[in-house]
Amino acid sequence: MAATLPLILLPPSEGKALGGTGGPWTPRSMAIDLDDQRRKVIAALATAMRGTEAERAKLLGVTGRSLADASAADRRVTKSPTLPAIERYTGVLYDALDHRSLTPAERQRLAKCVVIVSGLWGAVVPADPVPTYRLKMSASLPKLGKLSNWWREPLTDALTGLARGRPIWNLLPKEHDAAWAPPAAREQYVVRFLDRRPNGSLVAVSHDNKLLKGALVRHLVARPDATPADLARWKHPGGYRYSARASERDGATTVVAMVGR
Repeated sequence: MAATLPLILLPPSEGKALGGTGGPWTPRSMAIDLDDQRRKVIAALATAMRGTEAERAKLLGVTGRSLADASAADRRVTKSPTLPAIERYTGVLYDALDHRSLTPAERQRLAKCVVIVSGLWGAVVPADPVPTYRLKMSASLPKLGKLSNWWREPLTDALTGLARGRPIWNLLPKEHDAAWAPPAAREQYVVRFLDRRPNGSLVAVSHDNKLLKGALVRHLVARPDATPADLARWKHPGGYRYSARASERDGATTVVAMVGR
């Protein structure tokens, strides 16, 4: 019997490829039906882009030339050419995932397993058409407020439906994880990469966290039936290993500890 494919939740990246070969975004062009909400966020973003330079800098978290480029992209978000999400996002996690080097079978599984949680789009799958843009999940937009709060109900409904009968590998940072409420009875694995201090205590990895997660996603699409215990036999390229002792269980959620050696 074929293994049940997991649901792997990823954040988008701030780094994005420019340009595109696909037509502009239109309703019904993305796999997950959140178009009513997307239109409201796009409209609120358009209003915000009419604000002052200082207001836009605060919203987008950049200044100078980067602010001018980000503002221009956000003003044209429904007019710009698109790329598949897996090609648009180019940050450290996606570089480490390196989807182009996956086998054909692994790329097919990636397309079915991965959902990217986004402040602008809500949730997209790897093949969805995405224009270049800048908008964090932690941002607050006119009339909508903080996006992680605004998205919480529709994203919870959408992701709960997608997770039915599947284990969840939750690789979201806090600001994106706050945008949904996982179903209480669904098996969920929340992964933490930890370094060991000289005194033996553990501390969360910060600088290389995204790179480490990218390698884990590669492993999960190669071994879709993997459980946390199976990671004990996996040689993470960064030298991290599953630690049952440092992992924790809370109801249906397992906090999976990957500890550096």
